[in-house]
Amino acid sequence: MRLALFAYSKKGLETAKKAAACIDGEAELFTVERLAGDEAKPIPKPSFEFYGERFASSDALIFVSSCGIAVRSIAPFIKSKTTDPAVVVIDETGRFVIALLSGHIGGANALAKRIADALGAVPVITTATDANGRFSVDSWAKTHGFAISDMNAAKAVSAAILEGDIPINSDFPIIGKLPGGLIRGEGETGVYITYKADEPFKTTLRLIPKCVVLGLGCRRGTPKEAIAEAVRRALAENGIDPRAVKCAASIDLKKDEAGLIEYCREKGLPLSFHTAEELKTVPGEFTASDFVKEITGVDCVCERAALFGADKLIIKKTALEGVTVAAALVKTEVNFG
Repeated sequence: MRLALFAYSKKGLETAKKAAACIDGEAELFTVERLAGDEAKPIPKPSFEFYGERFASSDALIFVSSCGIAVRSIAPFIKSKTTDPAVVVIDETGRFVIALLSGHIGGANALAKRIADALGAVPVITTATDANGRFSVDSWAKTHGFAISDMNAAKAVSAAILEGDIPINSDFPIIGKLPGGLIRGEGETGVYITYKADEPFKTTLRLIPKCVVLGLGCRRGTPKEAIAEAVRRALAENGIDPRAVKCAASIDLKKDEAGLIEYCREKGLPLSFHTAEELKTVPGEFTASDFVKEITGVDCVCERAALFGADKLIIKKTALEGVTVAAALVKTEVNFG
């Protein structure tokens, strides 16, 4: 986590140091010029661009100051709850820690609670779902690494939860009790935890875990664009949300395949390679090819690569323009505890 902390008095500077010490990450501490030194850099004047740069480059901004100073410093740069960093305000004596901006997706609520615990302070959380003890979809999704299908649906679900209980469906086992606001059943507005593109409710918020492994094969010299199109089509034809893809795998003969490597790099997908002997150990029935076996030493690359370390094949071998795609599901559980 990249942190920027701002303090404007001697006592505030001491509080900022204590706050920085309780958070893992790269922290930069800034203060007024007369207090700057080895531990804290000076806040330049004029400071407009300075605060804008920190707002754009930090995961969290922590002001040890009044809320007014924080608000005036960040106001010109606020854009969206999906992109703005967490902003937390601490009074200079360390009595109160206030989650000011991006409480859920940005993580300000969780950060405020963590700092408050360390300082022995009172966390001030004002988001409606938290204040009412109801399930916060965006906060939970952020914490657990689930993608949110649609922010408008997330707003609708949050509003509905404040008015009463709403249904939840899940393609994965739910461990433990449901949080306040969620029930099993039917309704017009609901939450669906899935890797699919289905929408079982009139207003459906899908929470999408990273749980799909792509198995990929291709002819030598296949460009990244052809791989991207083959994957896109395979996922679309099988109703799988691309945001559910966790990683990709292939045979070690492809470890220097430029198009494959570049595709995964651009998509941010970890890419692993397995030997033919390793792929042969994967149990199951596969779309076997004598030609592939002659070239690679194993009867099917993409399906076996997808299932290596996964649980269930959900896309069998799909071929397009020299690219083969398969996909498998990693065992996933949902825990609201």
